[in-house]
Amino acid sequence: MPRASKIAATGAALFFNFAVAVALLARPATAAELAILRNGFTIRHEHRLVMGSTTRLYLAADDSNFTDVPTEEITGYEKDLSLPVPPPASSHASVAAPAVSAKSAFAKSGSAKSGPAPPLNEVVNVASAAYHLDPDLVNSVIHAESGFNAHAVSPKGARGLMQLMPGTASQLGVNDSFDPQANVTGGSRYLRELLERYDFDLVKALAAYNAGPERVEQYRGVPPFRETRAYVARIVHEYNTKKTAQEKAAKQKAASTRAPNKAPSKAPSHAQGTAKPAGATVAAESPR
Repeated sequence: MPRASKIAATGAALFFNFAVAVALLARPATAAELAILRNGFTIRHEHRLVMGSTTRLYLAADDSNFTDVPTEEITGYEKDLSLPVPPPASSHASVAAPAVSAKSAFAKSGSAKSGPAPPLNEVVNVASAAYHLDPDLVNSVIHAESGFNAHAVSPKGARGLMQLMPGTASQLGVNDSFDPQANVTGGSRYLRELLERYDFDLVKALAAYNAGPERVEQYRGVPPFRETRAYVARIVHEYNTKKTAQEKAAKQKAASTRAPNKAPSKAPSHAQGTAKPAGATVAAESPR
């Protein structure tokens, strides 16, 4: 399978995982329920709307945040009786990454580190292609980690765009965590390592990036830490928003390309020479 096809397939798989596990942010609410999924995950929601083969789970009372899940993937519902748990003493930044080669994605792609630094979108695209990740996913992680600040430093010492701890950076072959190319390449590689570790379960991979693999394994999924659940939910929501906007733009583009192909209505012979009212324009058929 060509690389582009592999990347597209991986992106589609990640998007599905996002859609079925978006609501991991815990908020105190007596009316909240948990949707139990076939894959063992639970989705916390305020209320829901069944729309045939799709069930919409609303994550907030004001309906501003929701996720659509295939109805057949939901095996049942139960009350959410959990209480917020204080975050652990350590975060993802202190987790030791698996030992990997120091060879960067830019070296693999043939990009030379000379001259002016490439724009961040190019850095993300190259690293994402090297590790078969969706660039939108990597950008969402960067946004959550550092707010796109290449010189960000956390209280615990995590550095750069994808907030790598010195020990983790060293194991990933990143000599300068403030170098966007090196940092994003290392962070992308670590994210890929986590995806492979959890059989491409994206939610577990994100939770491990934040709280550490040992915490994910201890709780057999996303640990009940407010910080971690908020982190995962934020990335999921942003990623879903991007994909929804892209789908909408694609539909609008398809509609606009079809519109000029519609044959104009032929006016009756007696009406020739009469100005056509502005409101008589036929709108293009909306795509399904």
